[in-house]
Parts: sequence; C-alpha cells; structure tokens
Amino acid sequence: MADKDSIEQLKAFAKSHDFFIGIDSDGCAFDTMEIKHKECFIPNIINSYDLQAVSRFARETAEWVNLYSRFRGINRFPALVTTFDLLGERPECVERGYRSPPCEALREWIAGETRLGNPALSAAAEREGSAELAKALEWSRCVNETVARFVRGVPPFPHVRESLDFIAGRADVMVVSATPNEALIREWREHEIDALVGMICGQEMGTKTEHIACAATGRYEPDRMLMIGDAPGDLKAARANGACFFPIRPGDEAGSWEVFRQEAAGQFFAGSYRGEYEDKLVDAFLADLPEEPHWRRLS
Repeated sequence: MADKDSIEQLKAFAKSHDFFIGIDSDGCAFDTMEIKHKECFIPNIINSYDLQAVSRFARETAEWVNLYSRFRGINRFPALVTTFDLLGERPECVERGYRSPPCEALREWIAGETRLGNPALSAAAEREGSAELAKALEWSRCVNETVARFVRGVPPFPHVRESLDFIAGRADVMVVSATPNEALIREWREHEIDALVGMICGQEMGTKTEHIACAATGRYEPDRMLMIGDAPGDLKAARANGACFFPIRPGDEAGSWEVFRQEAAGQFFAGSYRGEYEDKLVDAFLADLPEEPHWRRLS
C-alpha cells in the first residue's frame, strides 16, 4: 500500500473538470525508454552483478523484458528478477557458467511492498541486514546516477504537447508513473510541460493502480476516466479502476499521439470511446508485445 502521506496527497488532487486523464511518462510521453534501459539500466546490471561473461545474452534478455514484451514497463526490481530467471533458462548462458544471483529476499520484498523504490528498499535492507537487498539497492542507485548523467535533452514525442494543450482545459490531468519522482519532475520541468498537469506521481507514491484509485476512482464516472500508456501495466491499472485506456504503441508513438489528438480524445469527451473503438486499439497494442521470448520459441 501507498503510505498515508502519499494517499492524502493523491486524495487532495484538485478536481476542476468532469474528466480525468492519467498519463505515463517514460516511453509514453517521452522517448526515454530506449536510452534509459540500453545506456543506464542494462550496463549497470552487467557491472553490478558481474555478468560480463554473458553480457550479450544479458543485454538481449533485459531489452526483451523491459522494451519488447508483455513485461514492458514493469517496475525495475521485478524486471531485474525476471531477467535473471530468463537468463537461467538459456543454454548459452548455462554453458558459460551463469548461475542466477540469489533473489529470494528481493522476491519477498517485491511481494510485500507496493512502493518499489529506493527509500523502501533501503529501509528493508537496513532492517533485515540483507546483503542481497543491499546489492539491489546499490544497483538501483547506480542506475539513477547514470540516468541523471545521460538522459537530458530528450523532448516529448511529437504531438504530446499539442495533446496536453487540447485536454488541459477539459480534463484533470495527472502523470501516473513508476519512475522515481525526482526524474519525472526534472524531465517534465525541463521541457516546460509540467504546468499542463495537476500532479506528477512516481513510484514513491505507490503503484499506478493506487495513483488512479486514490485520486480519481469514485470522484469521476468510469467512462470519464482515461489512462494513456505504452505498457500492459498501464492497461492493468486502468482496468483495475474501471477506467478507459488509450495505448501508445511502441515503435509508433508519434502516430499514436496524433490519433489521440485528432480522433480518440474527441471520442472520449463525447462519451463514445469505450466499446468497439477502444477494443480495436487495445487489441492492436497487445498484438505488438509477445508473451514468449523468441529464443524460447526457437529451442
């Protein structure tokens, strides 16, 4: 559960319109997924966990988990464990002496914690005296440091700013993300679009499902709630709260935002979005993200 302070902040989200729109950030509003994972997350996985001997497969596996599969967009810690598990299945890695790092303490922490960020992990590592959790925390801190150094000057996708301008006077808008708050605020302020949203919510404030539940559910009619996202987790958060979902399709992000601005937003505000129109968009979105990695299908 989100902590009491976060819940109170979310519940205090100002309601000025009859419509609510939540928007994911990485890979949805900003073209930051590729650079963050390929230049920041994955090199630190290889270095922190001594995966140099299987670096080619570690990179391929982590990219599939975080960018090109139904896992896309999940929190960094479940993604890390999933990457290790999939590497352990690959004969090429076993032949090179790979053994999955100990992950039981991390799995238990993930299962029992919804604020899957560094503050909660740091508290757990200190409380339990766990070297395993401390190592995961060190990796995560290295990721954040690398992101702060590498990720700059990446603007929103084409048509995002125009879309925000269009919906700002019609809906209450919130950033709903699993990215650390500090990075979110920095990126939205850097490109001067933070003023177009009412609140920016990251991983320290709970899950995306909790963001929507606390800020919007019960305050807006379900057909007047919309989540915009680029990952199945965004769809799950929308469905858990009875909200509509508009997908930003990986690889066609600019085209997706153009469809939203020119067509889907009008459908949403007119009350005709849910149903056949939404289903067609969601089906096409999910078809782009495989559930099985190609190396498993070829084995």
